[in-house]
Amino acid sequence: MRKTAANDDVMTTRQAGEALGVAVRTVQLWVESGVLSAWRTAGGHRRIARSAVERLLADRARSLVVGASTPPIDVQAFSLLLVEDDVHLVRLFSSVVQSWGLPIRITVAGNGFEGLVRIGEIAPDMVVTDLVMPGMDGIAMLRALKKPGSGFAKLSVVAVSALSTGEIRAQGGLPDGVAYLPKPLDYHQLEALVRRGILQRSQ
Repeated sequence: MRKTAANDDVMTTRQAGEALGVAVRTVQLWVESGVLSAWRTAGGHRRIARSAVERLLADRARSLVVGASTPPIDVQAFSLLLVEDDVHLVRLFSSVVQSWGLPIRITVAGNGFEGLVRIGEIAPDMVVTDLVMPGMDGIAMLRALKKPGSGFAKLSVVAVSALSTGEIRAQGGLPDGVAYLPKPLDYHQLEALVRRGILQRSQ
């Protein structure tokens, strides 16, 4: 197809993936969940606004500047993503998990939208997420994450919330395969899940 000025403003999923340094399936996840603005052509192909890709690149660059003093990544560590907007709970979570003495690398996201971005970037071994958050909440994030064809259907996920199981059901429930732990969090239960995940990864 001949390139025109209009075509310069849009990208295919493959072009967006190359620009962002992620797999095509990650771009598709971000599109389906609203992280990237896109539409479908008459032929059913996704087209992504170049401006949306540039905004995401800028957001990621700002995150890198904030975390510039972070130590080098240990590729052998168990990668755990915490999606939580309460900074006090984030500090408590990090302190407790580090006290276990396990090889765990913790990454934090403040809401479901940011969580999906981090999942696409780092492909964590496990996600622990709150359900009630500003912007995209945990339930919406989990539905996007566990949607057929997302490529992350087998990702280990633990939902943590002060919502009762009845309240969660009233909002449509959790996707299949998502574990649930009530708040206040029983860290012994979470540690057991993490240890099992580490064991399974090593097998």
